[in-house]
Amino acid sequence: MSHTSDRREDEPGVAGAASRTVAPNDTPAVRVTGLTVAAPDGRLLLNDASLTLRPGRLVALTGPSGAGKTTLLRAVTGLLPPGTTRTAGHVDVLGHDVFSLGERALRTLRGTRLAHVGQDPGSGLNPRMRVRSLVRELAADKSADAVAALLAEVRLPDDGRLAARRPGALSGGQQRRVALARALARRPDVLLLDEPTAGLHPELRDEIAELLRHLARTHHLAVAFSCHDPEVVERFADEIVHLGAHMPAPRPGAPRTRTVDSSAGKGGSPLLEVRDLHVSFRGTPALTGVGLTVAPGAAAGIVGVSGSGKTTLVRTVVGLQRSTSGTIHLAGTALSTGLRGRTREQRRGMQLVTQNPLGALNPSRTVGAAVGRPLRLHRRCAARDVRDGVVDLLQQVGLPAEFADRYPHELSGGQRQRVAIARALAPDPDVLICDEITSALDAETGRAIMDLLAGLRERRGTTLVLISHDLPLIAGRTDTVTVLEGGRVVEAGRTAEVFAAPEHRATRALLGAATTAP
Repeated sequence: MSHTSDRREDEPGVAGAASRTVAPNDTPAVRVTGLTVAAPDGRLLLNDASLTLRPGRLVALTGPSGAGKTTLLRAVTGLLPPGTTRTAGHVDVLGHDVFSLGERALRTLRGTRLAHVGQDPGSGLNPRMRVRSLVRELAADKSADAVAALLAEVRLPDDGRLAARRPGALSGGQQRRVALARALARRPDVLLLDEPTAGLHPELRDEIAELLRHLARTHHLAVAFSCHDPEVVERFADEIVHLGAHMPAPRPGAPRTRTVDSSAGKGGSPLLEVRDLHVSFRGTPALTGVGLTVAPGAAAGIVGVSGSGKTTLVRTVVGLQRSTSGTIHLAGTALSTGLRGRTREQRRGMQLVTQNPLGALNPSRTVGAAVGRPLRLHRRCAARDVRDGVVDLLQQVGLPAEFADRYPHELSGGQRQRVAIARALAPDPDVLICDEITSALDAETGRAIMDLLAGLRERRGTTLVLISHDLPLIAGRTDTVTVLEGGRVVEAGRTAEVFAAPEHRATRALLGAATTAP
């Protein structure tokens, strides 16, 4: 059952409370009462959930991964996961029972008065369209000035180049803000966002949360957002809805025999070495002369503000993005800049867990098929043992065996992230690259996942490359760190030394934002 905590306007610690002029008795824009949603196997995705959204107010949904936050937000739009059943409860949106509306009326409601931004907004952006076209496509006012104003409002001021880019040339944080601009372009009455601050560095995270509050106040929007970050929830939300669920914590995987290079972190030959890497998107530099060196069995962190080139770097390293020039070596062997030129063993040796797992998982394949495929492809176990291998990998990341028969749409964002990690572990990689893998997880599950990765290093010698805006995580879990700004390496070295005495202003700014965040 969900529990709603109403935040009083004069409650201590609520920033800007004195200036708020929102009338608490406004007619609710959304009222969810007693909503219960059951999966085909009878388990409850939501149990007696309630939610009230009023114009001008910001409501946060919190709870552990799998608690039903995404299901509740999507229920407001009249959509439930395929195969599930609403067994009780009502959802009223702007005076309409969404589950009683005809398909045409429901489409009109979604298209004009209700906006939803999912947890993986990049997957909803047409990769062939430019930013200006993506925003103009849904805008009530399609003028160039109106599009520019929308981009500026979501903290994406057009520098003359950004609006001409396609989604693939944007960072994860920039994709989120483009999706938000598209949602605002409709001039909706209700705005729903699934983890809008996940994967953002602290300063930008606070900017986006403050922006949501600004939109609620200025445009008299009823806004609801799910969030795992208790600091953001406490500082910015007017009301908090807690959803409860209990998932098993990841357990240590069964040890596998592998010799760990004793030179790890001690000046031996690097396992992964990137030199003078250059990448451009339609003539615009994304990476300029970037280098990265990671010792066998070590953990290397990559940090920088949104748009600094972190994701472009790791996508290029694993062969998903071609470089203009530069070299990539794995265990001393030069790699092709694209996957086509790499051997199966080279592809196996480096695995990437992306920031947006929904876009990385085939929606038509079960979890078991997704995790089992690399086991078969890279011959990590006999064909008759694939099912057992899948179950073992799922249990390593804290998912029960029965999840093997589910599809990605039946999982929460955090559960999908754990499936993506299990799939990446299936080939038994030498280098596991993780792009903001804890950003969509609650704190407890995030710590458990990081403990799992630490265990992999100890038992199997897996080398880790971690991208994260969570600087305490990088400080506590990595040996070295590389700081990017504007597609260039501005500082690199031992993590403890760089963070203790940063030399570049970009590093100091990142550390300052992390330490000043409440």
